[in-house]
Amino acid sequence: MNYQEAYQKLEKYGQTHLLKYYEELTTASQEKLLSQIEETDFSVLSAIKNSGAPCTRGKITPLKALEIKDIEPRKAEFTALGIEAIRAGKVGAVILAGGMGTRLGSDKPKGLYNIGLNKPVYIFQRLIENLLDVVEQTGTIVPLYIMTSDKNNDETIAFMKEHNYFGYDKNNVTFFKQEMAPASDYNGKVFLEEKGLIASSPNGNGGWYASMDKNGVAKAAKARGVEWLNIFNVDNPLQRIADPCFVGATIDAACVVGAKVVHKNTRDEKVGAICLEDGRPSIVEYYDMTDELMDAKDENGNPAYGFGVIMNYLFKVKSLDEILEKKLEIHLVEKKIPYLNDESKPVNPTEPNGYKYEMLALDMIHQLDSCLPYEVVREYEFAPIKNLTGVDSVESARELCLKNGIEL
Repeated sequence: MNYQEAYQKLEKYGQTHLLKYYEELTTASQEKLLSQIEETDFSVLSAIKNSGAPCTRGKITPLKALEIKDIEPRKAEFTALGIEAIRAGKVGAVILAGGMGTRLGSDKPKGLYNIGLNKPVYIFQRLIENLLDVVEQTGTIVPLYIMTSDKNNDETIAFMKEHNYFGYDKNNVTFFKQEMAPASDYNGKVFLEEKGLIASSPNGNGGWYASMDKNGVAKAAKARGVEWLNIFNVDNPLQRIADPCFVGATIDAACVVGAKVVHKNTRDEKVGAICLEDGRPSIVEYYDMTDELMDAKDENGNPAYGFGVIMNYLFKVKSLDEILEKKLEIHLVEKKIPYLNDESKPVNPTEPNGYKYEMLALDMIHQLDSCLPYEVVREYEFAPIKNLTGVDSVESARELCLKNGIEL
């Protein structure tokens, strides 16, 4: 993209101010800025017209989960079905690893965070080791796709190479970058982070398959016969990946997506609740849960919305292709966004000053006709690392890892 083409694109969205310092930049910085303008999807800014609009939802009703007590009697059957699919090369795994460890006090990609106590144990390492359990169980290498971002791609790849992919077959590891979305003030004016750098952030966990498609990775996966993709967040070192029993149960249920769930430990735990919305699978995020939903009971007197998702989904690829043809909702997320002010001075706000624009995986679920909520033991598979200390933290994840016999 040349300057004139970039100007015309920005003019369309009212963002020509992003070229304000173009003449002051080095040639290399000019090229980098033009490239960023070319790759950035400014159409997401149209979502700002919905800012302040009340959240409207359809009719929420319970969705029955396949509970552990139901899984155990059929575990061998489900596992055999899953192993068959994995050995046939039909299952791939996708780590959503585009974020940084900022909330953990780290300036590195989150997957590089060391949770070890007496030796280095990295989050990426734990996930790879969990996947290697499946490789040993099935005798088959599962194709692994790692989603990075502009902010951490090079460092992530270098780290994995340095550590020899923690014993995984590097020929079956593919990196791809998540698409970035611009960050703006409350009026939709996109910030400059530096004179030659647009303020941006990854476009949310719902953008993962669109990014795979844009990078040609989805096409390559389908060409090698992948029919199912198991996606999961990088921040849970206990994630069981391409779990044969989970795969088999989802296939057996004839569902197009499986969602691992756990019993919520409190009525207001900060996890999304699996449910039906207007008869279709859906997830109500914890901040949208009303007292009525939290207190609702099923026919057995148990919480009707007592299962929470752990960001571990198994999607049928054909259904993902159908979602691509639709437009997922863009969510406005208030954030503190560093920017250059009108005097060209950097500002690090202490309060939210604008929006980031994100797509969410939960909206992908609602696009589909069927979903199998699959219960897992939370102490064995759910150790999210959101904070440095306290709930869902490095501390709590370490405790759970030790409880599972993992040496730290």
